[in-house]
Amino acid sequence: LPSFQTLYTYPENWRAFKAQIAAQYSGARLKLASSSPAFTFGQTNRTPAFLGNFPLGKVPAYQGDDGFCLFESNAIAHYLSNEALRGATPQAAAQVLQWVSFADSEIIPPASAWVFPTLGIMQFNKQATEQAKEDVKRVLTVLNQHLTTRTFLVGERVSLADITVVCSMLWLYKQVLEPSFRQPYPNVTRWFVTCVNQPQFKAVLGEVKLCEKMAQFDAKKFAEMQPKKETPSKKEKGGKETAKPQEKKEKKKEEKKPAPEEEMDDCDAVLAAEPKAKDPFAQLPKSTFVMDEFKRKYSNEDTLTVALPHFWEHLDREGYSIWYGQYKYPEELTLTFKSCNLITGMFQRLDKLRKNAFASVILFGTNNDSSISGIWVFRGQELAFTLSEDWQIDYESYDWRKLDPDSEECKTMVKEYFAWEGDFKHVGKPFNQGKIFK
Repeated sequence: LPSFQTLYTYPENWRAFKAQIAAQYSGARLKLASSSPAFTFGQTNRTPAFLGNFPLGKVPAYQGDDGFCLFESNAIAHYLSNEALRGATPQAAAQVLQWVSFADSEIIPPASAWVFPTLGIMQFNKQATEQAKEDVKRVLTVLNQHLTTRTFLVGERVSLADITVVCSMLWLYKQVLEPSFRQPYPNVTRWFVTCVNQPQFKAVLGEVKLCEKMAQFDAKKFAEMQPKKETPSKKEKGGKETAKPQEKKEKKKEEKKPAPEEEMDDCDAVLAAEPKAKDPFAQLPKSTFVMDEFKRKYSNEDTLTVALPHFWEHLDREGYSIWYGQYKYPEELTLTFKSCNLITGMFQRLDKLRKNAFASVILFGTNNDSSISGIWVFRGQELAFTLSEDWQIDYESYDWRKLDPDSEECKTMVKEYFAWEGDFKHVGKPFNQGKIFK
């Protein structure tokens, strides 16, 4: 596989999770492009450059540094897997493909029909929901029977079959499969919990909480999420409010019915735009430091001669703070690729912080003798992780120290960590590799 690989997606895309988890197992070095400036869903994927590589403009989309491009999440996950995940024998490989197909054809349609209305991104239809529940029961029965004598779907270890089916069932378990509904299928729940608690799954999914009470359709939430799509027809109304709007609504319904696959992608798109949780930085005064501008300089121009001078010249010392973080448990670090996965896993779970933060985190040393530390720049003067529950998964594994931006220590550390070169006297181990959070 190429040394540098990019996965374009929007945050929390279950289809992208398949590729991300596969990469955790295979050790493939995957860079996630899910927020600006690297990728803005609904904008970047409509540009001629993006459509030149990915004609449908859909995500996830994969690009290697050798120019090799792939779309369709199952193909990307397959490519990023190793032989153990794909199935080491022809029979095992065929069984993996069987379950991947099963997820697409048997799980996704009823899961979407049932779950999407509870998220407010699809209109509720009682008949469709009841049918979806029956179809999900049928799927759970098949899986429960298969897993009676098995820990995993194919063979004795996790394969792409498990990764794909788990990701396809993620929203079911999080939203609607309450204890009484899942009670007749104990083998499925045991298998699901076993999988999501594997370190490679956890690095991508974080803590997966199983549903306690079946979510229902929320008409208010649905109405709140609709204005975006309704606005055009309101504009066109003018004074003619008789038959035309009705015609338009009927036309929309007709267009959507024959293509449930398209409808699902629409829903995914709305889901991507949906997370509008309260912004922890909303109360801060506007800053003169434009983080995106610095990130562009850092990504596209020389670090020492352009990006660093720009950083120090424009840094708003009142509006931003600089922190040093050091991993507390270096004695637990073993193989360097696994240690790197700790860093990338943390970055992936902090996706919604990207707009207001930048970091360079470095792995120093070699196998079984390494350490992790980094420099972080946050909006505001507080340690950003404490401001949102979503950001608190990993930060307690690090010791944090706020730096004085005018001190020589801070200037030296920022220079060394941003440029990935220097003496790193405080570390005492050679540079191995670095990861950038931007």
